[in-house]
Amino acid sequence: MASTNSILSLPSASAAQTNGLRDIKPPVEIPSGWEWAWWVLGGIVLAILAWWLWRYLRKREAARPLPPPVPPHVRARRRLEQALALLSEPKPFVVAVSDALRAYLEERFSFRAPERTTEEFLHELRSTNLLDASQKERLSDFLQRCDLVKFAKYEPREMELRDLHASALRLVDETEPRELAPAQAAT
Repeated sequence: MASTNSILSLPSASAAQTNGLRDIKPPVEIPSGWEWAWWVLGGIVLAILAWWLWRYLRKREAARPLPPPVPPHVRARRRLEQALALLSEPKPFVVAVSDALRAYLEERFSFRAPERTTEEFLHELRSTNLLDASQKERLSDFLQRCDLVKFAKYEPREMELRDLHASALRLVDETEPRELAPAQAAT
């Protein structure tokens, strides 16, 4: 029996480790229930700062002076110059030149040109004094020649295309607003 007592009285290695002294546990933090309020308050502050920054940047952008608008005759000349790149393709070239001139007439005279057929446009143009008689005649000829290429599948030569381009440029040159000389402006 001695052997049995010695087995019972001798602590095992695992029992000594579990029954030994341990360090003090740190205090358990008990939530107060107010953490959510701090998160909400932080979110509101961030939202207010973002709104203020957005408003500040918007005001700063609005205060920046805008460049002066490009006059219609300058824009038309640019579009006509860009159309020259399409000179080897008659239909796209004619469409670009015609659209440039129609857009110019709409911007310059507040005349709804791009949305109308040639016949509607010319009919309304006859009843206005926006252009003189020779300009109206040249415009009519120009638009009819463009329509032949766009709708009748006419294939003009390069010389005819250059003539159309020159005709459009001439009309823009003739109708662009002129600056009055100081002596004329005074009278």
